[in-house]
Amino acid sequence: MIDRVLIIEDDSRLAEMVQHYLGAAGFRVDRAADGRSGLALVARDHFDAVILDLMLPDMDGLDVCRAMRARGSVPILMLTARGDAMDRVIGLEIGADDYLPKPFEPRELVSRIRAILRRMPKEPETARRTVRFGPFQFDLDRRSLRQGTADVRLTGAEADLLAQLAATPGTAVSRDALGQGTNAESRMVDVQVTRLRRKIEADPRFPRYLLTVRGRGYMLQTD
Repeated sequence: MIDRVLIIEDDSRLAEMVQHYLGAAGFRVDRAADGRSGLALVARDHFDAVILDLMLPDMDGLDVCRAMRARGSVPILMLTARGDAMDRVIGLEIGADDYLPKPFEPRELVSRIRAILRRMPKEPETARRTVRFGPFQFDLDRRSLRQGTADVRLTGAEADLLAQLAATPGTAVSRDALGQGTNAESRMVDVQVTRLRRKIEADPRFPRYLLTVRGRGYMLQTD
């Protein structure tokens, strides 16, 4: 099956270039020139990933990201100006899966989209590896989380982070190691940890499961 990607970008030359590279890489690509048309397309059709520019003419890209995340779990890769560190942090906090500063190499964009899609849950398989903590059960093979009988929605980056910690429960993993495994800068790991705690901790200020190990990194405390 061919993966379908939506580009929301008002710079037509950049959008054409991205469309060309993604098309050559085997993706089916659609384009929207502003936030409202992008949201309309996502509401109407299925996309496997969205490439979202944060500088749009009609809406703030962060608002577009929020609206998409409220509607569903389509993976989102943000395009940001190189100096917009705070926008990148906010974007990750509200549900984007990855970001890429402009200017960028088209080959890197293709690689990041492929990486995001690889992180999405696959079809069920037999003999799964699971880790339990409190009311939660994390499937290491599918990289999916359940609370009792309900699914807990994770972004690709959150699933990667939890998978790394769940692979060695009770053992601290450094920020640098977690950053390498989630394709994120070390300082962005803290953002992902904060977001993940909001989903698994009764009180994120006093975590029981995703613990900070002073001077060493983070650790998942399992049953």
